[in-house]
Amino acid sequence: MSTSSPVATRGLVIANLGTPTAPTAEAVHAYLREFLTDKRVVQIPHLLWKPLLDWVILPRRSPVVAEKYAEIWMGDEGSPLLAYTLRLARAMQAALPSWRVLPAMRYGQPALADAITQLHREGIRDITVLPLYPQYSTTTTASMEDVVATLRARLPDARIHVVRDYHVDPRWAEAIAASIRAHWATHGRGDRLLLSFHGIPERLVNGGDPYATQCEAGTQAIAEALGIPREDILLTYQSRFGRERWLQPYTLQTVEQLAHDGVHRLDVACPGFAVDCLETLEEIAMQNADAFRAAGGAEFRYIACLNDAPSHVAALAGIARDAGAAA
Repeated sequence: MSTSSPVATRGLVIANLGTPTAPTAEAVHAYLREFLTDKRVVQIPHLLWKPLLDWVILPRRSPVVAEKYAEIWMGDEGSPLLAYTLRLARAMQAALPSWRVLPAMRYGQPALADAITQLHREGIRDITVLPLYPQYSTTTTASMEDVVATLRARLPDARIHVVRDYHVDPRWAEAIAASIRAHWATHGRGDRLLLSFHGIPERLVNGGDPYATQCEAGTQAIAEALGIPREDILLTYQSRFGRERWLQPYTLQTVEQLAHDGVHRLDVACPGFAVDCLETLEEIAMQNADAFRAAGGAEFRYIACLNDAPSHVAALAGIARDAGAAA
């Protein structure tokens, strides 16, 4: 007797930041333009920002960023962020057979609005959006909430719930801890463990953005899951853009200082990133590794993001189930 798959009654959109469609200046230009015209990302008056962006920043940055993407591009799968997000979506679909799971991007393709609209078109009215950001920020999750707010007005019969954050969820913290323990079991424990999170301007935190507090709370949760004191972990911030003061300490400066101070083996993980991407593979595992060695360090050991690891899939599936039940 044949069996059929259960009919999906709930929809889940796992949503990441976004990526260019190719490692070319043209594709990077299109992606960065969409990203950097989001007022949640750049809060400069449009009349001042748009000419600067179009005539100075994009022409200069696009070719440079394209070269960085070319170094990590995964062939036909595309950029690592897209490839791993798609793999994660497939694995979560298998873990949630009664749900319809779709991947999406806030910028670029597949678009977040299109994914939600597709679920609605398929007759699904209970939809959970899970931003792949463990920590909430006005620069990231809030931008996805903006998209959802617009869609709620267009789809009044849909019940769309956004998972705000999961930075202290014990399933997520244990998944991060398990990946670090696995690294130590294979390579031995380094002299120091550093967790690098994406930075944001300090003024946003001073204005009430909870991101920094949640990075600290998440680091504490990971320390507890590892069974080590919080002071055994360094917390730093990467990917600074522009001239204003961003959250500190900066990852690159810290990495160089550790090498100067005699740290020979440095273990580095990026728990704020759900999947590997330009910021982890090129900025951390390549640029920061080179800087560490140039400053006298011996071994810079990057610990990969959770990507589509079974522990990550199980944690996010549980978070989605809880969010769906509470919606």
